[in-house]
Amino acid sequence: MKLFNAAQIRQWDAYTIQHEPIDSIDLMERASRVFAAWIEKQAPDRKQVAAFCGPGNNGGDGLAASRMLAERGYQVRVYCCQENQDRSEDNQINLDRLRLIPGAGVHFIYPGDPLPEIHPDWLVLDGLFGSGLNRPLKGFWAGVIEHLNRAGATIAAIDIPSGLFADQPSEGPHIQAEWTLSFEIPKTAFLMAENQDAVGLWSFRSIGLAAGFAAETPSNNYFNLRREIAALRKKRRKHDHKGTFGHALIIAGSYGKMGAAVLSAKGALKAGAGLVTARIPECGYAAMQTALPEVMADAERSADILKGPFPDAGYQAAAIGPGLGTAEETGNAVRRLIQEAEFPMVLDADALNLLARNPGWLEGLPANTILTPHPKEFERLFGPTPNSFERLDLLRNKARHLGIYIVLKGAFTCIATPEGNCYFNSTGNPGMGTGGSGDVLTGILAGLLAQGYTAGEACLLGVYLHGLAGDLAAAELSQEALTAGDICNYLGKAYQLLDQ
Repeated sequence: MKLFNAAQIRQWDAYTIQHEPIDSIDLMERASRVFAAWIEKQAPDRKQVAAFCGPGNNGGDGLAASRMLAERGYQVRVYCCQENQDRSEDNQINLDRLRLIPGAGVHFIYPGDPLPEIHPDWLVLDGLFGSGLNRPLKGFWAGVIEHLNRAGATIAAIDIPSGLFADQPSEGPHIQAEWTLSFEIPKTAFLMAENQDAVGLWSFRSIGLAAGFAAETPSNNYFNLRREIAALRKKRRKHDHKGTFGHALIIAGSYGKMGAAVLSAKGALKAGAGLVTARIPECGYAAMQTALPEVMADAERSADILKGPFPDAGYQAAAIGPGLGTAEETGNAVRRLIQEAEFPMVLDADALNLLARNPGWLEGLPANTILTPHPKEFERLFGPTPNSFERLDLLRNKARHLGIYIVLKGAFTCIATPEGNCYFNSTGNPGMGTGGSGDVLTGILAGLLAQGYTAGEACLLGVYLHGLAGDLAAAELSQEALTAGDICNYLGKAYQLLDQ
């Protein structure tokens, strides 16, 4: 699914009005109907509603949704907030329609007026400002927003929390919603960590905007959905065998960190690699052979760390870094492998730390190499940024400049491609924030590469499966009890779910 900026979303509305064709007031009615139905499902027992509506079209949505909720038995108070008498044409139409509904009280609030008391048990609808806002709110509007946030009531935002910018860093006060429903597609701002208290639990629903616009309009940001990821999956044929599914090499582990090597190797197995060899230090031989008898253990005759050299041929893919350590001998072996390897590679954990210590190595990475940093590793590699939007720009630019894939792990793990596109993942949960989860992902990616998936396909499919397995595990075990090993164990069910 393509993600669009605020200007493109306005163009999408206009395109739909022109090509469906449909009047703007009828499109607003459709969007408001979707929102009202969503509220009824979210809060069937919260019958006391206070809607705060601005003078623009987001306020028009709020007025129309208030009318629809009143017709469904909700007790609705509507507060029209405005600095003057101006309001959009569609806003005025919906205000007039609302006044015809018995019991729907309409109140007007101007600068200097006292703000109404809000009971904590009420459901507050935020219809003050929409995605077109591009300046910080001040004065009267800042006071209204701060009043709503202090009230302690549940706030549901229409399309986007007021005060939040859709596609750039936000400044000034903004609504802190518990629920947000975005129309048609998510806003890029919803995917940024610093905005989680603004958007709360968010969803998106189609309001029937014209599909032709999305097909014709370019974007370099995407949100991955199941149907798109399922289409990437390679179907297995009756006469395929372990050789067909490739041989993955896992270079990982050191004394005290053999669990990382085991988890990564298991991830490669569960992702479907035909063969997996783990290059490990001698100290981890018994652990690997005991934990994973399906994995071939290539134990280097060194006590605690890997010193190399590492195999540079004979495999279809390699994962390097989990629990590896950053000793000088290990680093030299990793550098040689990067320079000489004939197979695609996934670099994670200590391999990334070695790159951060030796930034000159970055320019020598083979095309389509995959890096899988978490935010701190990304910062060590490429430097700090003041906010998530600027980090996204840096992520995109580095992937494009180096000709590699960078998987920036997080709540909505973002995959940056050499073409300059960024794909946000839609699966996963906070329970996956546990030791070893990233090691499993590294193994999954290597296992997919070994099977012949391109680097881009492996990233998209692997990250989605990793998150989906975590979701399935959390649903049964809880987020608190989720471990990295559980993610491996639920990969089979994740694959099955892709077929549904």
